[in-house]
Amino acid sequence: MRKFSSAAIQALKEALAHIYWRKRDLRSFIHHTIDNKAIVATIDWENNTKYESVSVLIDRMAQRHDLYEDDLLKLFDATMHFDDFSHLEFWDEAEKKIERARNSVEALRQHASGYFSLREEKERAAQRRKAYEALINEQLSVEQKTAELRNDFFAISAEQNAQKRGYLFERFLNELFQLFDLEPKGSFKLTGEQIDGAFTFQHQDYLLEAKWQQEPAQPKDLYSFGGKISGKLKVTLGLFISFNGFSPDSLKVESPVLKSMILMDGADLMAVLERRIRLDQMLFRKRRHAAEKGEIFLPYSSF
Repeated sequence: MRKFSSAAIQALKEALAHIYWRKRDLRSFIHHTIDNKAIVATIDWENNTKYESVSVLIDRMAQRHDLYEDDLLKLFDATMHFDDFSHLEFWDEAEKKIERARNSVEALRQHASGYFSLREEKERAAQRRKAYEALINEQLSVEQKTAELRNDFFAISAEQNAQKRGYLFERFLNELFQLFDLEPKGSFKLTGEQIDGAFTFQHQDYLLEAKWQQEPAQPKDLYSFGGKISGKLKVTLGLFISFNGFSPDSLKVESPVLKSMILMDGADLMAVLERRIRLDQMLFRKRRHAAEKGEIFLPYSSF
């Protein structure tokens, strides 16, 4: 049985906390790397920070070498060989995030390389390939579902019946939000071509309003939605989706009533459906921009 130094354990925690920005991706990486996968479900990923989650996980595994020695070695090995940080490019301060991730992985290599002998390399490489293939298959499943939603989106755009178009858009949004784990609340209620609903993103509750109509959304539309938001808990935010965008006048309004929402248009949706950016990444960028600049609409073309 191998004894892991406290410095190596700490380096593993740091590297795991930095190689992925989203907790969901980190959890998936760990799940596909180790054999005793049940321990992953014992961690409160939802309420803990990434570092808290990996710290609890690694400490539990290190305390039970009899059960988790091989899995710890697999985590050390897979993380030491982690070299693709392209998924971090979508987030704010991407260069800093990538540099920090690279540095933490390099620090882990310096601490942990002595745990492996040369004769183990072939077996370890095979294990890494297996875990990598599982991750790729998971990503392909998401890609396939996104392609299906993209086809649905094109079908909606060709639908001439407004009521049917509204129903199809309702179903489309529900499935899109489910795909990105945004917990859409029930079905989106349909009123004409207006679709209302709610979802949760990064522990924040949002109201949703979406319009698929020929003309851009007007100031009165935003004011109406702002009134709905203000009638809820103070921390509630809103997402307004207008397929054909927003009138210039609506984007010039400086009323505080509108400062609790962010906006998306049809081009933004297409960027998500063409996998140029994830929906959750887009929401993060839009919300951050609104918080820093006070501008509630940041189109994907300006990212």
